[in-house]
Amino acid sequence: MGYSNHDKTEWVLIFALEFGRHFGLTLKQAFNYLSRFGGIAFVDEHYGFCHTQSFQSMITDIAEYCHRKGGSLL
Repeated sequence: MGYSNHDKTEWVLIFALEFGRHFGLTLKQAFNYLSRFGGIAFVDEHYGFCHTQSFQSMITDIAEYCHRKGGSLL
């Protein structure tokens, strides 16, 4: 199923905001962290699954994914 770029962008933006809140980061810091450690690419590739999960669940899962890629947040 195809998803519009607008839908994906909106979800990623809200996700980055919630991720940042969870870890005490600004939106810019959260987005940079997620970009650097592959979180944004993962969400883009697996958007069909990611957007159906709760933000809390995805924050935990993506934090673990980024940690395996060298990130320090858990």
